[in-house]
Amino acid sequence: MAQAYHKPGEDFPRASADGVVAPDEFRAAMSRFITGVTVITVETADSSVHGMTANAFCSVSLRPPLVLVCVDHLAETYLHLRERGEFGVSVLKADQDAFSEYFADPERNPDSARRLGIRYRKMKSGRPVLDNALLNLDCRIVDAHQAGDHAIFVAEVREVALGEGEPLLYFRGRYGKNEAQDR
Repeated sequence: MAQAYHKPGEDFPRASADGVVAPDEFRAAMSRFITGVTVITVETADSSVHGMTANAFCSVSLRPPLVLVCVDHLAETYLHLRERGEFGVSVLKADQDAFSEYFADPERNPDSARRLGIRYRKMKSGRPVLDNALLNLDCRIVDAHQAGDHAIFVAEVREVALGEGEPLLYFRGRYGKNEAQDR
């Protein structure tokens, strides 16, 4: 059985016979990369808002302003993004970990959203985003690439709205904040 990760002073684990890292080993490795937490929102065909927590999100280009988000083919969000071709991004604040958990649950309860205080607002284009986020982006998909069990959606940023606060961080499977935020 493969080790979950390499510890200092130990021999490196051997690759599997086919040379591919096992999913649990890869997850353990990638958990050591700190990320911010975003919620991707899209208006559905029935005019409701669907959202998904995503930490596989980053900027790609300044000219033109491009970002990317990776979405599992099995996620409901994948179908909405393919259908709509546009989405909102909300970068969560340090105290919004409950929002992240809510949008990560595929069987979320709408009553929970009300109890958590989740509210949406519209960007100038009408794109729904989370109210009171650290940052909101209005994005239009310009390209998509299939990569393993995910799609990489590349999108042009059409509007930016900046909020105030500190970011919600994710590291080793837990939420946290930057220690510099306490200083």
